[in-house]
Amino acid sequence: MLATVASELGRNILKYGNARGYLLVTWIEGAPNDDDGIEIKAVDYGPGFIDKERALDDHFSTSGTLGLGLPGVARIMDALDIQSEPGAGSVVTSTMWVQQRDRTH
Repeated sequence: MLATVASELGRNILKYGNARGYLLVTWIEGAPNDDDGIEIKAVDYGPGFIDKERALDDHFSTSGTLGLGLPGVARIMDALDIQSEPGAGSVVTSTMWVQQRDRTH
């Protein structure tokens, strides 16, 4: 599932950011409540989102695609944050928290 998220966000950098940007995957340790997790952040230098809320609606697309990628990312991950201003690029941060394993065994 994480590979799907990375692939989708990376593809968005290529398509909407005109291949100008980067994908950053980070392991998070000891976040609030001692949770660990994985953060996948996509930064692009494209035109930015016109409507961030609408971009999360199934079948909404500004480029003629199926419009299922970003809504799918939101369903897979535990948290999704979009920072963007029209004309100023965007930062999409998605986080998945993992359950703590019993480390005594």
